[in-house]
Amino acid sequence: MYRILSLDGGGIRGAFTARVLERLEERVPGFLGTIDLFAGTSSGGLIALGLAMGLGPAALVKFFEEHAPRIFSDPWREYPKWGGTLARSRFDDARRHESLSAIFGERILHDLPRPVLVTSFDLDDSSDIGRKPGKPVSWKPKFFHNFTGDPGTDVSERVVDVAMRTSAAPTYFPTFQGYIDGGVVANDPSVAALAQALDPRTGGQQIRDVWLLSVGTGRNPRRITGERRDWGLVGWARHLVDLMIEGSMDTARYQCDRLLWERFMRIDTWLGQPVGLGDAEVIPAFSAGGPA
Repeated sequence: MYRILSLDGGGIRGAFTARVLERLEERVPGFLGTIDLFAGTSSGGLIALGLAMGLGPAALVKFFEEHAPRIFSDPWREYPKWGGTLARSRFDDARRHESLSAIFGERILHDLPRPVLVTSFDLDDSSDIGRKPGKPVSWKPKFFHNFTGDPGTDVSERVVDVAMRTSAAPTYFPTFQGYIDGGVVANDPSVAALAQALDPRTGGQQIRDVWLLSVGTGRNPRRITGERRDWGLVGWARHLVDLMIEGSMDTARYQCDRLLWERFMRIDTWLGQPVGLGDAEVIPAFSAGGPA
């Protein structure tokens, strides 16, 4: 039996994921010790990296309680709207880097004792120097992992850099080292984790042996009403990031459910009210174990 734990991205709602894991570990002591591969995106990527390093869910809950309000504080709130969040990202990333560095230090992926996979998106800001002839210049998904059998291994990557790359949500934080949040391609990384496990160069598992638990960050009760919306860039802009990040989650659930049947389980719940990626005021409710 090969067990995968997949953790969605959701910004501040990662506190909810950490609390769910804490409750699972309380109910089934040693549960996390049976996991063969941790996978995560954005805040779920931070949790996956922490678990792969050996941190327990209680420590991760504490991290969100202590650091998230500071990470998601708005440095532009004193400026007019047009000169603040419309002109630049909503939050500065210096506090996020400081907090993540305090946890991960100078570790590289190879130092993590447990297998992990973390999603991001490479904007391809490299120059053409050294580029192979005919190789196109293009942005692309990136899946960081610490398996050693893959020719494109990432074991020498600094953990804090991977954590920053996976959690650089567009409009919320600046890009980091030419990467943005993995939520734009796989906010639920379940299918990517399954593919990694089946890859004969790394996991080499048989699909009949794979069991996968996917944990969400809570479902937002949001919608766009009306049969026809003739919107342009301005009309769609305020919805696009949330649509990209939240809209793909049910796709991964559908695919895993069809591929794994009873060996797949999804834990998610409806939130009592819409919670944005940066709404730090909901941390006390999430830490208490209930949706806002």
